[in-house]
Amino acid sequence: MTDAPIKTERRGHVLEVTLDRPKANAIDLATSRIMGQVFQSFRDDPDLRVAIITGAGEKFFCPGWDLKAAAEGDAVDGDYGVGGFGGLQQLRDLNKPVIAAVNGIACGGGLELALSADMILSADHASFALPEIRSGTVADAASVKLPKRIPYHIAMEMLFTGRWLDAEEAVRWGIVNHIYPAAKLMEKARELADMLAAGPPLVYAAIKEIVREAEDMKFHDAMERITKSQFATVATLYNSEDQLEGARAFAEKRDPVWKGK
Repeated sequence: MTDAPIKTERRGHVLEVTLDRPKANAIDLATSRIMGQVFQSFRDDPDLRVAIITGAGEKFFCPGWDLKAAAEGDAVDGDYGVGGFGGLQQLRDLNKPVIAAVNGIACGGGLELALSADMILSADHASFALPEIRSGTVADAASVKLPKRIPYHIAMEMLFTGRWLDAEEAVRWGIVNHIYPAAKLMEKARELADMLAAGPPLVYAAIKEIVREAEDMKFHDAMERITKSQFATVATLYNSEDQLEGARAFAEKRDPVWKGK
């Protein structure tokens, strides 16, 4: 369907997801539910290893919640679908890399969507903000995520004042990994995705589970769980064909062939 709010394209082991809701790529309840289905399918498809999330056009990545839809009856506390708002930020057991290619304005829930990715690439004209404070509401997911990702005082300034950051400041504070000219953004996102897709998927899964589960653990407690293979993905990795393949390839001085099993 050409008028579908979400466009997807498979390129080998990579899934590209484009939010395409003119005029601003805002997300309503129906779109959020579609996004949840898309990312759930990505999570569960053994042939897909990496996802890219981006927006259509050059002005907006995503401004977050669709206020027009809200005015017409979409409830703020309605059914966002599996994965919560935008399908990503509450999707459990997503143990595959996700790249956000921010092609324009990312504010409110749009910034929260980008923060749900593992890496963020930005066009040089993109901008970032949490303007919820100005409408008397709370950027709830960002209130959890942002102070853990960037310096506390910068996160609180964004949450308390709603001020905007350009791409240069966003990369300086660690919100964004890299900045590229807009015309090069998707090319660079695809290069990164292809590099990751050629890597060991079981290792990526183990990294994501360790990072997620160990977030609130003391270091020694987390390490004890790892050494005892109490993380499911770590146990799978240590008993996998890929673990043996990595050692053999190193010994034979060749590139490994990863099977994800």
